[in-house]
Amino acid sequence: MQKEPFIKIKPNPAGKLLRHGDIPWKMILAAVALLVLVVMLAIGWSVWEASAESRTEFGFEFVTPKAQSSWDPINDHFEAWPILMGTLATALVAIVLATPVSIFIAIFLSELCPGWLRTPLNFMIEMLAAVPSVVYGLWGIFIFLPAVVKPLGDFLGSSLGFVPLFGGPIPASGISRLGAGLILTIMIIPTITAVTRDVFQAIPPAQREAALALGATYWEMIYQVLIPYGLSGILGAVILGLGRALGETMAVTMVIGNNTIESSGSLLKPGATMASVIANEFAEAVTRLHTSVLIELGLVLFVMTLLLNLAARFLVWQVARQVPIEGRV
Repeated sequence: MQKEPFIKIKPNPAGKLLRHGDIPWKMILAAVALLVLVVMLAIGWSVWEASAESRTEFGFEFVTPKAQSSWDPINDHFEAWPILMGTLATALVAIVLATPVSIFIAIFLSELCPGWLRTPLNFMIEMLAAVPSVVYGLWGIFIFLPAVVKPLGDFLGSSLGFVPLFGGPIPASGISRLGAGLILTIMIIPTITAVTRDVFQAIPPAQREAALALGATYWEMIYQVLIPYGLSGILGAVILGLGRALGETMAVTMVIGNNTIESSGSLLKPGATMASVIANEFAEAVTRLHTSVLIELGLVLFVMTLLLNLAARFLVWQVARQVPIEGRV
C-alpha cells in the first residue's frame, strides 16, 4: 500500500500571534481601565483649576453652616450652605423612601411573581428607568405636586409642625424640597429595583432549596438566606440610586423652587440643589467670579460623589467579608 506523502506545514507568524492573543487583550483592557482613571483625574483637575478664583475669594466659608446665608450674583457674594443642605435633604428623602420599596418589589419579581406577570412587570420597571427626567418634572408640576405633595405637606405641617424638619406652611403650588425628594424617590426606584432583582436571581437555587428543606418558611428563606447572601449587591444598588439622586438636574430644578437662601432646613420650604443652581445660572453668569462659583459647586458635587463611592466600596467590602465565598453575589 502506497503511503501518503508527508506534508510539512510551515509555521504562520500571524497564527502564532493569534494563539497568544491574550497578551494584547490584557493590554487593551489595562489601557481602557487606565483611561477611566485618567478621565476622572482630568475632570477633577479641570474643575479645580476653573474654580480657583472662587476658592481664593471665599475659602471654606463657601460651604460652612450659617444662620443666614447669602447668594447674591449682583454683588458677587455667594454662600452655598443652603444649596448643599438642599442637595443632601432631597437625596436622603429619596433614598430612605425608595430603598425598602425597591427591595420589596425586587423580592416579589424574583421570588413570588407568577410567570405570566413577571415579564410585563419587568418591562414596566425598565420603562420607568428610561423616562426622561424632564417628563418627570412636567408630571410633577401639573399633577403630582398639587394632588399629592400639597395635601401631604399640609398634613405634615399641621401634625408635625413643631419639628423643624416639617416647619410649614408648604407653598400653595406644592413646590418644595419634599416635592423634589418624592419625585427623586419615584425616579430611583426602577434603578434600585432592577439591580436588586438581578442580585436575587443570581443566587444559586440550591440555597433556597436547602433553607426550605431544613423547615424554613418562604419568608424565613428570603430574609435569612437571600438578603444576607445578596447584601453586598443590594448595597451597590442603593449607592447607585443615591448617586443618581445627588446628581439629578432637570426634574429637581422644575419642582424644588430654586430658593438659594432658604436655610431653615424644613422639607416643606422651597430650596435648591447644586445641580439645579448650575443648570439655572451657568448660562446667565456675567462675571468671572459667578462662573467660578458655579464651577466650584460642580467641584463640591464631584467630591461628594467620589467620597460616596469610596465609602460604598468599603462598606460592600466589609459586608462581603462576612459572607462565605460561595454565597457572594
